[in-house]
Amino acid sequence: MAEKILPENQQPFTRILLLALDLGQYDMERSLEELTALAQANRMEVVAQIVQKRDAPETGTVLGAGKLEEARLYAMNLEAEAAVFDGELTGSQIRNLSDALGIEVLDRTMLILEIFRSRAVTGEGKLQTELALLRYRLPRLQGLGQALSRQGGGGGGTAGARRGSGESQLELDRRHVRHRIESLEEKLREMEKRRGENRRARQKSGVPVVALVGYTNVGKSSLMNVLCGEGTVLAKDMLFATLDPTARQLSLPSGLNVILVDTVGFVSRLPHHLVRAFRSTLEEAAFADVIVMVADATDPAREEQLAVTEQVLNDLDCRDIPRLVVYNKADRAGAVAFDPSVLLTSARTGRGLDQLLKALDEKLGSRVRRVKVLLPYDKLSLLDVFRREGSVISEEYQAEGVAVEGILPADRLHLVQEYLETL
Repeated sequence: MAEKILPENQQPFTRILLLALDLGQYDMERSLEELTALAQANRMEVVAQIVQKRDAPETGTVLGAGKLEEARLYAMNLEAEAAVFDGELTGSQIRNLSDALGIEVLDRTMLILEIFRSRAVTGEGKLQTELALLRYRLPRLQGLGQALSRQGGGGGGTAGARRGSGESQLELDRRHVRHRIESLEEKLREMEKRRGENRRARQKSGVPVVALVGYTNVGKSSLMNVLCGEGTVLAKDMLFATLDPTARQLSLPSGLNVILVDTVGFVSRLPHHLVRAFRSTLEEAAFADVIVMVADATDPAREEQLAVTEQVLNDLDCRDIPRLVVYNKADRAGAVAFDPSVLLTSARTGRGLDQLLKALDEKLGSRVRRVKVLLPYDKLSLLDVFRREGSVISEEYQAEGVAVEGILPADRLHLVQEYLETL
């Protein structure tokens, strides 16, 4: 009888251990909290955490022999199927840890890539994720063995292994992997050309784009829902709930219609070589007229996270795009004093949303004009320009035509220039 393959959202959770080496370089408790959330996003259940404090990693295994034996006993007694290490490992370290524990081992970077692989929807997103996987695996081919083809839930399970190219690379030699990398890079270069053409087309349409960016789980999707209409975007208390960009129309107080885009969230200590894996999911930020950088007002690491967000955006050639900084979840922040230049919002209570919309209007103020025109009846198609790219404040049908007062993008004024009246 053929094995029944369950849908991904019905796959059982994989029981895992979290392993970490505390060298005093960052907040270990916070890092493990995020790693736990990443694991949950990949359908993993954390059954134990094993942390060792050392001045330097143990050669070959990172953790010392005593701590490895402790982890092995935890794995055996708690029936753990895999372990995830909070950091990057070499291929030999993965092999040595797996041998010592008797279970398969992944590192933090591989876990993120597994999530990307299982959730990528667009063609470019899938290619970018495969390319990141291969670049990660290439220097680790010797020694990885079965460590990257673990059984269980999420992107790394047996069902995930059936999902397409790039998911059986463990058997390929370095030459084959390099050939595949070159092929993917060529395909992505072609997609980048098309992306440039799409950007020029969007700029020609005159509809401004506003991109929400920031760390995962800071409330970007919730902000989008409350601004554009409840339920427009999946908003879950889970890392990477939004992976592919989602775009919705938003009307600003001036009457200007903009496209608001929700993008994938960042994570702490994102390795530089994974930035390119984000490129397809963040491409809307590169197209944006304004970037809204969202942080969690209750998070003590918010300023550090914004600095990382800024760096990633710079890596994506977004340096010249105007930005707004928003601290969301301000209703939970208590009496914390914030920089007055920062916008404080709450998607839950509505606090600060009017100020955010006003700030967007100010950033885009040069893009729109309030006008009054008298359109002849044979030119009523121009009324659609108001409705599509601006807004109609009033319209009155008269003998000579339709008197319209409304908002138009500045680069569309030439279309109605001969019909303008004074306000």
